[in-house]
Amino acid sequence: MSKSGTGKLDAVIVGGGHNGLVCAFYLARRGLKVRVLERRDVVGGAAVTEEFHPGFRNSVASYTVSLLQPRVIDDMRLRDYGYRAVQRPIANFLPLNDREFLKVGGGLERTQAEFAKFSTRDASVLPEYYESLDRIADVLRDLALKAPPNAGGGWKQLIAAALQGRRLASLSIEAQRDLLALFAKSAREFLGSWFESEPVKAAFGFDAIVGNYASPDTPGSAYVLLHHVFGEVDGVKGAWGHSIGGMGAITQAMAAACMDAGVEISLESSVRRVIVENGRASGVELESGEAIGARTVIANVGPRLLYGALLDRADQPGDFARRMDGFVAGSGTFRMNVALSELPKFSCLPEPGEHHRAGIVIAPTLDYMDDAYTTARAHGWSEKPIVEMLIPSTVDDSLAPPGQHVASLFCQQFAPVLPDGRDWDAEEGAAADHIIATVDAMAPGFAKSVLGRQILSPKGLERKFGLMGGDIMHGRMSLDQLWSARPVLGHGDYRGPVRGLYMCGAGTHPGGGVTGAPGHNAAMAVLADW
Repeated sequence: MSKSGTGKLDAVIVGGGHNGLVCAFYLARRGLKVRVLERRDVVGGAAVTEEFHPGFRNSVASYTVSLLQPRVIDDMRLRDYGYRAVQRPIANFLPLNDREFLKVGGGLERTQAEFAKFSTRDASVLPEYYESLDRIADVLRDLALKAPPNAGGGWKQLIAAALQGRRLASLSIEAQRDLLALFAKSAREFLGSWFESEPVKAAFGFDAIVGNYASPDTPGSAYVLLHHVFGEVDGVKGAWGHSIGGMGAITQAMAAACMDAGVEISLESSVRRVIVENGRASGVELESGEAIGARTVIANVGPRLLYGALLDRADQPGDFARRMDGFVAGSGTFRMNVALSELPKFSCLPEPGEHHRAGIVIAPTLDYMDDAYTTARAHGWSEKPIVEMLIPSTVDDSLAPPGQHVASLFCQQFAPVLPDGRDWDAEEGAAADHIIATVDAMAPGFAKSVLGRQILSPKGLERKFGLMGGDIMHGRMSLDQLWSARPVLGHGDYRGPVRGLYMCGAGTHPGGGVTGAPGHNAAMAVLADW
């Protein structure tokens, strides 16, 4: 997959994930000569669709769509290249026990009716809760496609800080209080100030630990609640959906848009190091030994990989290198893809229905989520793991043979590194069995319906996709690693510590998820310097 040209490159991008492709497109559209280097034999990074069992295909890592920026979709004309998303009929389905369940989504009144099964008070306060988050989310959506003001960046950055601060200051005092609470409080504290029912708090609290190796009691975990309401599907704010053809259909559309813009994409081109000459990044060296020169080097890999392996420590300022040593990555994520002979039959709702097209969340209480984290910290993986299951074949029959299905199992909490010297390669099978048994307890017969499975432990995610510590967010989404401090204060504007080096991955603002925002923003930074 390449569209070649001649002459020296203006920019070389390390990593062909979605943000790298977005960045490449915006640069090439402005006339720059750009080459993307992808280690694997397929473009897309963690947003890829692959056959994992004969006749069964699935989004093997990233698995759901919502956060992809509408501007990116429109600018790249992704729909013209085959991108299509189908909104879930309801957002989430939580089987609570053999008899009870909770559905969230499908409209305010439907969700209120579900909440009223457990608390009429929670049902009545729901509109105000949604309005509160929406007010804040609207402001943060606006900031997602803007580079954060860079500490120590001079008068221009002071102006940028003032402008972005003015947007936040425009919030009502009530919204500002909520924003402060979201950044400072735990998910349990924040949700407890709104709701009284344990199932209701669990329904929202799940979002606080998605890709977050933390307890719902961890201070600051409430912010991740907000990160997951940023998105939209076809203009519906906060909606989640399935990408037809899997998540790989998105990155294949992006790659086609890039190639039409003149981008060269090279597969099986693993980068060994960033070349620095006279204090400036001047290109990269491949594992093959080939050197590729460029005026600009843009890294679409996580900060831990870039600064821990690809950029010589001697080329990094001492304080920067020390602080990057402390950059926290490791989302506690374990991914599985399973081929199924039939749909799961949940004891509380056994017949086929809209719940099979939702996010199926096995985490009935905040206490359950806290226990999952604490046992993972002590033993490596949870005795009662948190599982979200999506069954995309219910809306996309291209993924499985007729009458059969594929399911994505997104699981928390699993230690990035196992204690006592144990190795994930030796234990991932037992962990996978435990996850299957957890689902089977809610949907008897599920285990027998599994025809094949693909297992990606935290170590497997790192090995396959370069996600250090298996971190799907490229780094913890905590207050000390957000906005101007992502990845570290003084380099939140996508510019690295070496002239000519830029960052465009999820380890920069606004963080993880298939958004395209870091790629867009990094391209704007490069063009501003050009």
